[in-house]
Amino acid sequence: MTVRPANLNKAIAWLFVIGSALFVLGSVPAYLNAVGATADSVTYFVGSIFFTAASFAQLLQAQTPAMTEVDPDSQLQRAPVRFWAPRPHDHNWLAAIAQFPGTLCFNISTLAALTHNATAHEQDRRIWRPDFYGSTLFLVASVFALLALGRFLSFQPRSFPWRIAWLNMIGSILFMISALASFVLPGTGELINSWVSIAGTLLGALCFLIGAILMFPAWRHAVRPAQPSRPEEPQNRRRSQ
Repeated sequence: MTVRPANLNKAIAWLFVIGSALFVLGSVPAYLNAVGATADSVTYFVGSIFFTAASFAQLLQAQTPAMTEVDPDSQLQRAPVRFWAPRPHDHNWLAAIAQFPGTLCFNISTLAALTHNATAHEQDRRIWRPDFYGSTLFLVASVFALLALGRFLSFQPRSFPWRIAWLNMIGSILFMISALASFVLPGTGELINSWVSIAGTLLGALCFLIGAILMFPAWRHAVRPAQPSRPEEPQNRRRSQ
């Protein structure tokens, strides 16, 4: 299969935008009250499918140099995509390979959430565990994404990749907080803290949404033509002699 690198990146961004937006929507209490629990669970499940599609496409992108090492011309030229080409020394590939199974875990947890009348044990086994595993893998992916920038604690606020990586890290932390708060207590059948669970998912999804939106200007900035260097002024040339 051949694709244009710019189109692949655009597709990844849009898939993440839609998936994140659906998670945000599903986390809004007013939406739950308006549509009911079943429709709200379906919203989460559909959102997780978009996340998985985006993550798989991002994995293909990360393991295909022709999809990332581009310039203003080659970004529009079709190139073959590698469906399996491990790059264990590439932090971007490690981030993508960790993130993809994490999205599959969210597919499982959101699908299981459609089941009604489950016991506390069944909810923890079918919903909470995949959610926890998915959140853990998202954290691992976020760490690798930050390492891909050079230094884990580097400060590059003007860099689009830096902003995206940290937004995803914060989103992953919030998803983990949400997962921990959503554990169902066997004695009462209630979540540890439902409001923390809802807020963690809502704010985490917002971080992912903003990060996905930033993928559009990040790509344009990465492939923009190099600016020609300004000719040295005569007075500076004399000083350097």
